[in-house]
Amino acid sequence: MSLEEKLRDSSGPELLLNILQKTVKHPLCVKHPPSVKYARCFLSELIRKHEAVHTEPLDEVYEALAEVLMAEEPTQCHRSYLLPSGDSVTLSESTAIISHGTTGLVTWDAALYLAEWAIENPAAFAHRTVLELGSGAGLTGLAICKTCCPSAYVFSDCHTCVLEQLRGNILLNGLSLEPDTADPARHPGRNAYNSESPRVIVAQLDWDVVTAPELAALRPDVIIAADVLYCPETVLSLVRVLQRLSASLKDQQAPDAYIAFTVRNPETCQLFTSELGQAGIPWEAVPHHDQKLFPYEEHSDMAILKLTL
Repeated sequence: MSLEEKLRDSSGPELLLNILQKTVKHPLCVKHPPSVKYARCFLSELIRKHEAVHTEPLDEVYEALAEVLMAEEPTQCHRSYLLPSGDSVTLSESTAIISHGTTGLVTWDAALYLAEWAIENPAAFAHRTVLELGSGAGLTGLAICKTCCPSAYVFSDCHTCVLEQLRGNILLNGLSLEPDTADPARHPGRNAYNSESPRVIVAQLDWDVVTAPELAALRPDVIIAADVLYCPETVLSLVRVLQRLSASLKDQQAPDAYIAFTVRNPETCQLFTSELGQAGIPWEAVPHHDQKLFPYEEHSDMAILKLTL
């Protein structure tokens, strides 16, 4: 049943009050406010739908809209995602798609898609060391840390502003940070501060300059990346770093890599698979899964490739 039908069938204010309590008045949203623009658009649309079927206004909705109309839009906002476990992931993000010369300060659709797949397939990450390339705001990694029981998780990116925001988001979600020079293999097992949490490291990792010994020190069992195939240059850099990872981990079982992306330009995706073939890296497409948990553009063409390094 659509929202309009539910509003039409409701005779009292209970439905609207319930919507408010689960959205803009939810404790997470009150503590970590979403974008002012987003809240304004949401409440305006809610009022429009209500007025289309009811003539009697609800003061609480108009009061909530008045609050956001008077608020100024900051440069940072929060996005909160509820997990099936009842836990949540909250991110501080830039309100601009491109900020400080990078797109890594916001969450992109493929990160949500990969996080959903990971939550549905926790065995791929349980009791393993995970290395994420291009972690961005941290959504996928935080969801995996909270639901898939990895023994250690290495978030990585190259941009200083992204790393600073990433560290803040990790702490915001109640995880403890290890020094980024730590070797997850040197101290295997769970976080010493919290036996239920993985050991978490944030590493500055530039794909074009990182060395094989530096990669080998991380000793990942699983490698992931989301929304990093946005131009030919990054595709070539990604394949080179995957080759370096493969060569540096010859003394251990070949790790799996899961690369999620939105197909914006088919030629870029074809370049990726072609370069994987030339590098001798086998790959297969992971079966598509239906959107269940997170809000992303459901008509986007998204995919996950599983690589064997």
